[in-house]
Amino acid sequence: MASASVWLDRPLPEIPSAPLSARVDVVVVGGGATGCSCALTLARGGLRVRLVDAREVAGGASGRNGGFALRGLKASYDDARTTLGADLAASLWTLTERGLDQMSALAGDALRRRGSVRLACDAAERDALRAELDALVEDGFEAEWLDPLPPYLAGKFAGGFVHPGDGALAPALWVRRLAGHAAAAGVEIVQHAPVDREAVEALDAAAVVFAVDGMTHALAPELAAWVAPMRGQVLATEPLRELVYDRPHYARGGYDYWQQTPDGRLVLGGRRDTDLETERTTSEDTTAFIQDQLTAYAAELVGLPPAVTHRWAGIWGETSDGLPFAGRVPGSGRLWVAGGYCGHGNVLGFACGDLVARAILGEPCPELAAFDPARMR
Repeated sequence: MASASVWLDRPLPEIPSAPLSARVDVVVVGGGATGCSCALTLARGGLRVRLVDAREVAGGASGRNGGFALRGLKASYDDARTTLGADLAASLWTLTERGLDQMSALAGDALRRRGSVRLACDAAERDALRAELDALVEDGFEAEWLDPLPPYLAGKFAGGFVHPGDGALAPALWVRRLAGHAAAAGVEIVQHAPVDREAVEALDAAAVVFAVDGMTHALAPELAAWVAPMRGQVLATEPLRELVYDRPHYARGGYDYWQQTPDGRLVLGGRRDTDLETERTTSEDTTAFIQDQLTAYAAELVGLPPAVTHRWAGIWGETSDGLPFAGRVPGSGRLWVAGGYCGHGNVLGFACGDLVARAILGEPCPELAAFDPARMR
């Protein structure tokens, strides 16, 4: 059985790169969705950019997740309206919808905009989903209540609704293509080049961006009290005969999530809430405790125990208030950070990388005020 992500266990585009001189304007640390997005925007803005990654591009969480491309933040939309205010919540949801549109223009067939299905396991969760849908519709966002539930969901769930603009992502392929766009814009990409904070201080660049999400605490210890690593475990089955879950589905507040790939594989993740203390780790090892639950849930979803071909885990950054960090590292003139997406990095990470780049380029980015790391100080 493969321990690699199913997304990485396939032919992927090679990463072209044109070497630059030793002196660049910006060094971006991290070759995932955030780092590649940031580097692309900076290069298109006329700066000389070097992107470095400790592994290969998309080798971290960007290639080791469940393949969901969702609008929004960790919080539900109605909760975000309450905590952030209606105007700010709407602007941040619009930011992620815009990010999805930008991704569509760059991703090719790595992103399929088929919508996502949010499901309720009981009456209480159904009422919570209904409240979120009502808030979305009230503020002009598309959302469709499933009434009745389609046959393949009826009897398993108490209700649900569709986010029509969301998508299913082949994340490693997507990030490799994004890196290709960055390289074509002039970004120098250096793989297998780990750096620590001491090495960062020695970098000869006007600005350095930390785009490492689950390892934010290590490169930006100033923020370690407010962001911590979290492991998400996933499995993939052999191709199934019937393609039922052809778009992202998620339930129990996102603690269970699954979809099928175009070739019929079921990709299923979650259950971390059953062992949260163990899952607060930087280790990418899987555990029998979580994986056995995922295997059993896969059988419930498809009606019989499917053959599992891949099991893997990825690490993201979890912030104490559920909002990402995007902006200057507090107390530093040239260090910037984008990370802490609380498991929503495929779209939000792409958007935050672009926001930080635009801020470095001197453009106004009002959304950054909500994500400013200095809010924690």
